[in-house]
Amino acid sequence: MAGILDSVNQRTQLVGQNRLELLLFKLQGPQIYGINVFKVKEVLQCPKLTMIPKRNPVVRGVAHIRGGTIPIMDMGMAIGQRQIPEEKIQNCFVIITEYNRKTQGFLVQGVERIVNLNWESMHPPPKGAGRENYLTAVTQLDKQLVEIIDVEKILAEVSPMEEGISAAVFKEKEQVLEKAKSFRVLVVDDSVVARKQIQNCLTAVGVDVVTKNDGRQALEYLRGIVQDGSKIRDQFAMMISDVEMPEMDGYTLTTNCKNDPRLSDLYIMLHTSLSGVFNRAMVEKVGADDFMAKFRSDELAERVMEIIDKTSK
Repeated sequence: MAGILDSVNQRTQLVGQNRLELLLFKLQGPQIYGINVFKVKEVLQCPKLTMIPKRNPVVRGVAHIRGGTIPIMDMGMAIGQRQIPEEKIQNCFVIITEYNRKTQGFLVQGVERIVNLNWESMHPPPKGAGRENYLTAVTQLDKQLVEIIDVEKILAEVSPMEEGISAAVFKEKEQVLEKAKSFRVLVVDDSVVARKQIQNCLTAVGVDVVTKNDGRQALEYLRGIVQDGSKIRDQFAMMISDVEMPEMDGYTLTTNCKNDPRLSDLYIMLHTSLSGVFNRAMVEKVGADDFMAKFRSDELAERVMEIIDKTSK
């Protein structure tokens, strides 16, 4: 498995081209799943796992890798499949990832290959999949369906984050909170969990929130608003966008907005779980105004209030 991942720096060339690279893998059965290579730090044969008390059953143990202790989760079990038997774990692989500023490993039964795709070929999950599915997107590859798992939903269930905003954030912010009531923020994210987290945070600040599920949907919405000559800054204080989304990613959405004179004034923050390998040069390349790694409610609330305060002066 050594060498399956090239240097991440080579993949920064995909930024702004609405392209992505997926690491394909299998859980149990023939179904193929995918995960964005940008979120993958390493792929290795499953190391020895150490059991920990009072753990979530999805966490099969912790592994000591390169000087760190990393929780290893049974990804199949997390999405409702049966648990991988103990005697088979040693034959499995672990995909080490970084999401939302944390490193974790996902236990999978097999790793296939890396493929380069266009986000336009990625589509939202079928409506019949229901609200409880663990997918953010699906695509076709070699006439076979590939499913992209909503890892943020898995992590929210296995290790819930504190979503409330501490009282200290609001201290001495009364004037800003009053101003916030007259502002709207557009939130763009394909993850149901992420949209809810961000919306709850911004609602607590007092702003009105509009949500869209992907970049294409958001761009069409914004263009519709300004087609009568309306100024976008009169409509929205800012847009907070995920990076990974089907149909159109956040980089391409940002590029399209900044290249459109009617939308170029819109303040855009990229808010993504691509924390470990993300570099600010990517933000500058597409013209985004800001970047924040998901998800810390206090930090997001403070940043949004700062922007509102500056905008209202």
